[in-house]
Amino acid sequence: MVLRQGDDAFARLSSLMREEAISSATILGFGFAGSVTFGFFDFETGNFRPRTMENLELTNLTGSLAWKDGEPSIHAHATGSDYSFKAFGGHLLALQIGRGSLELSVTLMPMHLERRLDPAIGANVLQLT
Repeated sequence: MVLRQGDDAFARLSSLMREEAISSATILGFGFAGSVTFGFFDFETGNFRPRTMENLELTNLTGSLAWKDGEPSIHAHATGSDYSFKAFGGHLLALQIGRGSLELSVTLMPMHLERRLDPAIGANVLQLT
């Protein structure tokens, strides 16, 4: 799929999952981020430490699409660079497409996958059984 300037990547992927009844998938992508929020998971607090950045070129986006409590669950990480070629990355918490586009390849998987909270680590983990 190709997302355009101003699109909310998480909203569009969630809609795609519902509309196409996607049980699970992997995603790969690259393109332009007008606004991206990366997160670094703090195991002590059980929360992400967020950092929002503007106008990055995403050099790689990798993730999985699954379900949690009946809702789409998107788990993605990305790396992006700014105009000075400094690279930033981490867990994606939010992504709005910038000037240009974001190209995503969605590869369907044959099984229904769910995420559940693993109390031992305090994070949602993909369940393979």
